[in-house]
Amino acid sequence: MGRNNRRMKEMSTSDKIILYSTIGVIILAVIITALFLYSKKLNDDVRNSTMSLEDMANLTNNTSQESESASTEIGKSVEEAENEMNSTNNTNSTNSANTTNSINSNTTNTNNIVSNIGNSNANNVNATNSSNNSVATASENQETETKKEISFERPVEGEIVREYAKDSLIYSETLQEWTTHTGIDIKADKTTVVKAAEAGTIKSIKNDPRYGLTIVIEHDDQYQTIYSNLLTSEFVVEGEKVEKGQAIGTVGNTAVFEIADEPHLHFEIWKDSLPVDPTRLMK
Repeated sequence: MGRNNRRMKEMSTSDKIILYSTIGVIILAVIITALFLYSKKLNDDVRNSTMSLEDMANLTNNTSQESESASTEIGKSVEEAENEMNSTNNTNSTNSANTTNSINSNTTNTNNIVSNIGNSNANNVNATNSSNNSVATASENQETETKKEISFERPVEGEIVREYAKDSLIYSETLQEWTTHTGIDIKADKTTVVKAAEAGTIKSIKNDPRYGLTIVIEHDDQYQTIYSNLLTSEFVVEGEKVEKGQAIGTVGNTAVFEIADEPHLHFEIWKDSLPVDPTRLMK
């Protein structure tokens, strides 16, 4: 021990620096080597514990097999699991290509199915549109037929003594002037029964200041018929549904604007709130 101390004392300062540097380099090399080995071990552990895409595909395609093997994997030691994973890594590269091809094939099949479904839906939509168009056309045809079927009968039999004159003037004996006339006057004796020209609903029964006792009936397709200069209206009430030819009142002479004329029925037909010539619609 004494000799070693003397040798150390006898060593020069430069020798001591070289010695200490050499020792430091050796220690540093040992540390670096240890760190490298530890890092490699960590990378191996991470690589072994990470599930690859191929393993996920295998798990998807073999759900039942993985479920059975899951309980067995839990019971294995870490060392056995590492050995088994190392042995399966050799086959992963081969399975990878097969799995990728399988995925691509499944993707292609899925795209084909989606395309077929899209084409089927398009065909169904076209068929539905065609059906809707057919239904709409049938409905329009039916509506047209309904419009053609509506017709009006004469509410009373007799001579038309004053014509329809909406766009022209006729002379009024009562008013002693030329005026328009939005209906027709049908000559008939007092108490002659007046009948509904078409089936409909009694809209109103009123005393009109110009045309006397008046009954208004609403019909399909926005039609209205007006029966004025009546004597009575006791056969019907407001809101009642009537049939074509049903008695609704009797002829009188209550129209102030036509009081100078012989007894008659003042009859009008309106369409969409506008008067039309009744002779064009009556049989």
